[in-house]
Amino acid sequence: MRRLVIATRGSQLALWQANHIRDALLALEPGLEVELSVIRTRGDKILDVPLSRVGGKGLFVKEIEEALLDGSADLAVHSIKDVPMVLPEQLTLGCIPRREVFTDCLVSERWASLAELPHGARVGTSSLRRQAQLLALRPDLTILSLRGNVDTRLRKMKEGQFDAIVLALAGMRRLGLSATHMHELAPADFVPAVGQGALGIECRADDAAMLALLARLDHRPTRVCVEAERAFLTGLDGGCQVPIGAHADLEGESLRLDGLVAECDGTQVFRRAVTGSACEAEKLGRDLAEELKREGAGEILARLYAEHPDKG
Repeated sequence: MRRLVIATRGSQLALWQANHIRDALLALEPGLEVELSVIRTRGDKILDVPLSRVGGKGLFVKEIEEALLDGSADLAVHSIKDVPMVLPEQLTLGCIPRREVFTDCLVSERWASLAELPHGARVGTSSLRRQAQLLALRPDLTILSLRGNVDTRLRKMKEGQFDAIVLALAGMRRLGLSATHMHELAPADFVPAVGQGALGIECRADDAAMLALLARLDHRPTRVCVEAERAFLTGLDGGCQVPIGAHADLEGESLRLDGLVAECDGTQVFRRAVTGSACEAEKLGRDLAEELKREGAGEILARLYAEHPDKG
């Protein structure tokens, strides 16, 4: 019987995701023995500072990758939006399973939609991407930093600390959580994070048996879309804590990629879409990044990176 160790963060959502992959592996190979190894990352330890001020690549994965590299874990389950564009040389993304819903959701106990929020309403989020788009749509809103696990954020909203908060709908669904009002923010108006709703399963690049097993969980349409989105982010030299969003959609072999770069206060938003073939996913992402940089997005990012050189 082969024994596998999955490295994961310890949040309720991370554990759900790790157990989801564990169950999928056992369905493929019932004879496996699979256990979880919970690892606390730097991003989990720093809870009193907005993510945009913490900075740094791999905020939620570095310690987990160290477990893969030293052999104490065989694979790791990540929310792929937390995974840096460049992995350590010895590691690889063994598979990207089928994506869950990718949209953001405005959650409130009193207000049914973004339009219904009163003037000056307090909206909680730790994401500069969400902040920028909220302020572009509603510049009167008061955006407040909100950190913590999904259930913690919901509790703070229900206690009245916020009039509304913005969360990934995938996390709400995976955990079976709800609120009185859950308004899905359509991508036509609100571009999600790169890779939002998708998981990335990381392993050692030289573990042929693991790669063969994970390949059976890979979902090509999701992988193609995520590769395009991540190439867009790479083309902007972006980390996960800058006001950048992207979403790709695949129909047959036709791929459409929508990308956004915005000022943190929402006063400027650069957004374009490109279409092409699925086999050119990464090129589409890089080309879209260059187009937005030429239009002026590059100036926003250059200033942001100069002010916060650890954000990239």
